[in-house]
Amino acid sequence: MKFRAEIDVMPLKALLDPQGKAVTGSMKNLGLAEIQNVRIGKHITLEVEAADKKAAGAKVEEACKKLLANQIMESYEFEVFEN
Repeated sequence: MKFRAEIDVMPLKALLDPQGKAVTGSMKNLGLAEIQNVRIGKHITLEVEAADKKAAGAKVEEACKKLLANQIMESYEFEVFEN
């Protein structure tokens, strides 16, 4: 079966997010000072062939740990859907 995974990778809350900080500063320049504490991450979608949803989730977990997220600096969450 084919499954689709939606993965969000974000910088750890304890770490500085230079991109988010720059965007937060720009919001003030654009007259949007009400928008604060911007954090910028990655959204990844992929398809995985697996016997069932649990096996697909295990493959996505492995991909996140080995390649898609730097666990020293980033956290990740994902959902798996039947395609």
